[in-house]
Amino acid sequence: MRTSIIFLFVVLSAFSSGQTNDVSPWLTLYEKSNFLQTPRYEETISYCKRLAKASPWVRYTSFGKTPQGRDLPLVILSKERAFTPAEAAKTKKAIILIQSGIHAGEIDGKDASLMLMRDIAITKNRAALLDRAIVLFVPIFNVDGHERFGKYNRINENGPEEMGWRVTAQNLNLNRDYMKADAPEMRSMLKLFADWLPDFYVDCHVTDGMDFQYDVTFAMELYPNLDSDIIRWLKQSYLPAMITDVETSNHGIAPYIAAREDRDLSKGFAAGAGTPRFSTGYGAAQNRPTLLIETHMLKPYKVRVSSTYEMLVSTLAIVNREADTLRAIVERADIKTIAAPNGDSYLPLRFQTTEKSRSIEFRGLRTTIEFSEISGDLRTVYSREPLIIAAPYFEEVIAIDSVKIPKYYFIPQAWTKVIDVLKAHEVRMWTLGSSVTGAIESYKFSDVKWQERPFEGRHPVKFKSEAFSEVRTFPAGTFVVPTAQRTGKVLMNLLEPNGPDSFVGWGFFDGIFEQKEYGEHYVLEKLARDMLAKDPALKKEFEAKVATDSTFAKSPSARLNFFYKRSPYWDTAIGVYPVARVMGKAFKNEELGIKN
Repeated sequence: MRTSIIFLFVVLSAFSSGQTNDVSPWLTLYEKSNFLQTPRYEETISYCKRLAKASPWVRYTSFGKTPQGRDLPLVILSKERAFTPAEAAKTKKAIILIQSGIHAGEIDGKDASLMLMRDIAITKNRAALLDRAIVLFVPIFNVDGHERFGKYNRINENGPEEMGWRVTAQNLNLNRDYMKADAPEMRSMLKLFADWLPDFYVDCHVTDGMDFQYDVTFAMELYPNLDSDIIRWLKQSYLPAMITDVETSNHGIAPYIAAREDRDLSKGFAAGAGTPRFSTGYGAAQNRPTLLIETHMLKPYKVRVSSTYEMLVSTLAIVNREADTLRAIVERADIKTIAAPNGDSYLPLRFQTTEKSRSIEFRGLRTTIEFSEISGDLRTVYSREPLIIAAPYFEEVIAIDSVKIPKYYFIPQAWTKVIDVLKAHEVRMWTLGSSVTGAIESYKFSDVKWQERPFEGRHPVKFKSEAFSEVRTFPAGTFVVPTAQRTGKVLMNLLEPNGPDSFVGWGFFDGIFEQKEYGEHYVLEKLARDMLAKDPALKKEFEAKVATDSTFAKSPSARLNFFYKRSPYWDTAIGVYPVARVMGKAFKNEELGIKN
């Protein structure tokens, strides 16, 4: 009993400065359990609803349903009670979206957010964080995964005592789903994002990987996939202040980096651009600075939640100070995206870290490498002895594949699943009122290979692509997708096949690679003999292939298919991308249904 009284006194004393309400009725389960437990879904929702009932600054609502029928919770904090996007826009305040539990076993952000919401709206010792900002809290994103609750869900993680599961009830990893949007939860998040258009996005996680001294690491896109003005603001204003704040709170912090060689850290560490399937990459495509918080899995739960709390407080404080600047630069980034198709502009799709580096100090732990009779391989054994090493840090990232931005994309109306995903991203489009004919660009694919094992419910596709131009007719009902819109980078990453998270790569267009008509061998025999008799050059080509390609020579089907592919009967649409790129003034505005 004495221990409980002492613990309660310690917790209460933390709120002595600026306190306007007694905190004892508002202790979270995390606090009452001596920082060892996290609440279940119902208890979390109940706490959020209590906040909303107690404070006029708080609104509890839901932004969608999970596959198992649970509400996706959203808590909005606003001093002006601006609880809708339209009302929020009138305040001209910065909007911040803080998301926890996208991986529901990594739940530090939820407990940090519950305390922070209380400290803003109830005790009010953090009330100033709403002076120039409106904050959206998603305490649990992967709700169904959160309720797959247990002690053994995260073998790498040092607490809480029980936690949720990494993926959804449909076994989908939401932080791989931002572009393809297969999960109902992600469709709801995309609508929430599009409706509110946050100026700053935060995604709370717990890291796996190596052991080290830091309590928390972070990642932000600082590469050519993000607008250059936003990068400059992050480097000059946000990151120096945030890092100083967290270090001042006695938490070690470092960038989220990967070792080039796990067993030899002297070889250095590398950064890299995130693809838009991830929150940070998607934020970049949306012209929004996005902070990925990665607390270190082996640190005690109290340390992890505390470091998350401090990062959130610092982020909100900086955004409050920089609200006008932040809003201005994201607005300018959107304007640049809308204007890009009017010039000779290119969009970078793929990136690579260069060999250029600078020296950094890394606070690791001393290790030994020894042979394991269990795995039959070398294993790394971490000590608790601190080790500081100087190592090269490879952080320069360049674009290695870019594509010229077209004026429009034409998508045949039959590809309904593609249209549905674009609509989920709030991409603006319309349909042709009558058929049009004109010059377009598109792609033809070869060497198509599917990943054998499924990944996120799909079998990703790899291929070679060749661009070509032709005149094509598009019937009424064809979807016209202009690139001159705020979501231009998102839609191009989806519609350009060579993008890392394109529709083609995720298997949305697998049907175009299938041959549906076949010739009987005895029919093809006659066709082949007729073609050989009429075309000496073809005869020479066939004989050369038989002589030089033993696999071809031994395959009767391949030999006969050689002629079928070169005959008028062959389906020329196989492997041809049905989506067209429209450049410049290939079509008149009135043909596209655009009024001058």
